[in-house]
Amino acid sequence: MQAIFFLIDAVISFFCTLFLLRFMMQMARVSFAGQIGDFVVKLTNWGVKPLRRIVPGVGGVDWASLLAALWLQLMLAGLIIALSSAGLAADGAGMVMMILLLAVRGLIRLAIYIMIGALILQAVLSWINPYSPIAGPANQLTRPVLDPLRRFIPTISGIDLSPLAAILLLQMLLLVV
Repeated sequence: MQAIFFLIDAVISFFCTLFLLRFMMQMARVSFAGQIGDFVVKLTNWGVKPLRRIVPGVGGVDWASLLAALWLQLMLAGLIIALSSAGLAADGAGMVMMILLLAVRGLIRLAIYIMIGALILQAVLSWINPYSPIAGPANQLTRPVLDPLRRFIPTISGIDLSPLAAILLLQMLLLVV
């Protein structure tokens, strides 16, 4: 049973990460023309395109991608609650609220982990290969987090410490969530 749950969790988490990454890339205006963008779009079109008929983009935001990620998190949270003893102790409304809170918490945590991963990738690529095809999208994705920090944290000897500060702040945010 644990192996089946692990496999379901891995598949749902993979696609939820892709849906959320598509949403975050769209919010940060990252180009989908490169390999990463093409990969994300091709693996998420099956869920986003049908949802766009129901949930249109409003204000330049791709709500269908976020809704698809939330839907997957709701499925995973429902499965976790159903298989745990917590589902036995709650009534109908309590169980729905527990599933919704667990799904939203999971989505927020996943978004933070995506940003931490992008920050680490961006920092490593800036040292190793700043002209890599992945460097551009990583820079664009992390720019909204790093730009406010760069106003307060100066570069020291040509080294930008703002990614380190951003990772520390995101880690602190993970503790709260």
